Amino acid sequence: MSQAVNKQHTRLGEWHSTAICGNDITSSCLYVSALALLWAGPLAPVALIIVAAVLWLFRGIYAEVVGALPLNGGAYNALLNTTSKFKASIAACLTILSYLATSVISASEAVEYGASVVRQLAGTDLPHFQIMLGTVLLLSAFAYLTIRGIGESAQVALAIFIFHMTTLSLLVIFGLYWIFQNGTGVFASNLAQPAPRPSSHPLLFGFAVAMLGISGFESSANFVEEQKPGVFPKTLRNMWAAVSFFNPTICCLALAVIPLTAVEPHKEALLAHLGELTGGSWLGLMVSLDAALVLSGAVLTSFVGVTGLVHRMTLDRCLPQLLLRTGRYGTFYRIIVTFLILSAALVFVAGDLNNLAGVYTISFLSVMALFVYGNVLLKIKRARLPRPTRVSWLTLLIAFTAVATGVICNVILEIKFVQIFLIYFVPALLIVTVMLLRIEILKFAIFVLKAITRKLGIMTRRLTLAMTRKIEEINSQTVVFFTRGSDISNLNEAMLYVRKNEHTNRIKIVTVVDKGSKPPERLAEDLKFLDRVYPEIDIEYVEEHGKFSPELVKELSKKWKIPLNFMFIGAPSDHFPHNLAEFGGVRLIIS
Repeated sequence: MSQAVNKQHTRLGEWHSTAICGNDITSSCLYVSALALLWAGPLAPVALIIVAAVLWLFRGIYAEVVGALPLNGGAYNALLNTTSKFKASIAACLTILSYLATSVISASEAVEYGASVVRQLAGTDLPHFQIMLGTVLLLSAFAYLTIRGIGESAQVALAIFIFHMTTLSLLVIFGLYWIFQNGTGVFASNLAQPAPRPSSHPLLFGFAVAMLGISGFESSANFVEEQKPGVFPKTLRNMWAAVSFFNPTICCLALAVIPLTAVEPHKEALLAHLGELTGGSWLGLMVSLDAALVLSGAVLTSFVGVTGLVHRMTLDRCLPQLLLRTGRYGTFYRIIVTFLILSAALVFVAGDLNNLAGVYTISFLSVMALFVYGNVLLKIKRARLPRPTRVSWLTLLIAFTAVATGVICNVILEIKFVQIFLIYFVPALLIVTVMLLRIEILKFAIFVLKAITRKLGIMTRRLTLAMTRKIEEINSQTVVFFTRGSDISNLNEAMLYVRKNEHTNRIKIVTVVDKGSKPPERLAEDLKFLDRVYPEIDIEYVEEHGKFSPELVKELSKKWKIPLNFMFIGAPSDHFPHNLAEFGGVRLIIS
């Protein structure tokens, strides 16, 4: 495990970080205008502006949570530090499914757009099998790029992002010029038309499908440890600014250039059609090429995001420890290769990739809702934890209502999404549940084995001994709790947390005493009392002399060979002189 903890990060600046997550969220420009126009008709720009307002609320929510807990993991990290591992693992499963669906859909659509470019230039159609093979090759290429390190990945992402922003800007400029030359007749005609897909509440359903246009906003929180200090809130600002400008603007241009009746036939490549109408075939070709590139960038976002999340989960023993092995580039290649294998398998077994859209829709919006839930718990359970930003309760209520509305309305539009989502979600959650309950499962296996094979003699004894040793091996992981020792209730709360959430029967209670000072008078007596209350846990009392600091914590971690993520502290006050990120993964377990 040490190689995972000691891994050196390449710190990314504002624009490299923005590019990695921005390619995902701004790729929505390629499809969200068509979706909004189909369901909301002339009200589509209004729906997209409302989505931009909701995203502005989430800027503050993400800034508060990640500012207080600046560690990889996103919603998983927020819930891990405020509630149980199981609830946090639900958020993690949803996030992984979202990344999995995004990688496969984006790679497939990128290859489709690439094939359309080949078709326009060479007049040749690629067969379906070659499209699938190209999708797997594209996934493999970005898996290799991620294995090479986030520094190289960020360079590629930035190049794609710059080209994408340039293409969208040209599309806006030529669209405005077309309107100047041809007038607003199409726009006026469209305003009088109903939505192409009739519904009782066009603005509501237009808003719901437009919410899919902010997918990727959550990605920055999953690799925040790879970003330089102060960069994370800037990535949120930049992503918000990009989609808030381009999505409504391009939708308005489409409304002014393309009749609503023509949206349905061109829904798969509406922006390329818009470019061809306003700037000629060269602009349509450029938009198609840009689509292939930026959707490839969204694949890279998935690999980077899932690597940060799964690494964090594995450190917390929610996933097998073999995933922590690093390769020659210092990256967690087993996580990346596993994600590649799952993505490639989905390309061949998922059938109609539109089915994966249901997984992506529910997973992504649920992750956003759970982030709001994590912020609520942070305010209640970790109120004293310092943070650079604080949002109001009204902001949380509006944001949660918005994403809940998005989930419900999308399910109403495609009720089969729920069934498809559960087919993928239940096995994922089952794997994590088995990891969290493996001691109970092993104990049950011992019981069953003893009952069934009582008379099998030496074979039974050997198997039982092996499982017992495995339990002892798992429980042998010592955890550390740093305390000032002034309140036995805090000590008891820490013991309850460890007993409920950690697979261990050993805990070091450490108090750091200034040189020349004495430890709290009642601490030793309190620990003797707790030792009697919790006989199943071996409590070791340690006095350390010096100043409590990240350096001391890391020194003790190295000295005792205990990873930092198994060292716990109480929530610090506003006067605490250190930032939580400086401790390198030390966890908060009490208020």
